[in-house]
Amino acid sequence: MPETLDDFICTWAKNGGPEIRAYHKNEWCQPAHDDQYIFEMMTLEIFQAGLNWELVLKKRPAFHNAFADFDVTKVEAMTSKDVTRLLNDSTIIRNRLKIQDTISNAQAFLAIQNEYGSFANYIWQFVNNRQVNNHIRIPAEIHAKTPLSEKIAKDLKKHGFKFMGPTITYSFMQAIGLVNDHEISCMDNPG
Repeated sequence: MPETLDDFICTWAKNGGPEIRAYHKNEWCQPAHDDQYIFEMMTLEIFQAGLNWELVLKKRPAFHNAFADFDVTKVEAMTSKDVTRLLNDSTIIRNRLKIQDTISNAQAFLAIQNEYGSFANYIWQFVNNRQVNNHIRIPAEIHAKTPLSEKIAKDLKKHGFKFMGPTITYSFMQAIGLVNDHEISCMDNPG
């Protein structure tokens, strides 16, 4: 049987729709240093918790609308009136705790920017400013959490972040490219 392009992408992305495939090809495990994008990925990972990543990606344009294109300063300024408005917005995932934690996390995000010059400076220090390449051979080698994600989650919590446990933190690490978990055989592997 002849090989197809599907034979050369990560197993988890093979059965995904166009949003999953585009995210896998263009974003997943790609090193990111733009704070607005990093805040977006943190927010989307929080909303994904307990749900399907493809659903979150399909709703991504609506999340951009709802959270002022992930402008952290604008999100930080949101009020209880905004929370109510978002809870009535059927185009996003409506979860009071996740909405409130996104606003709270924006405040913590700004504090880190003030302390470190950028959130990217803060988060990339955990990997000495170099992507960790995990050389994944089979999907079972991808972890849900690691000692590093536990360390980062603990530090995020210390800085006031909410909903960022070790598992969400690991997904976030993949989303912003702190780690490269592409399978070695994947044609989209940046490593």
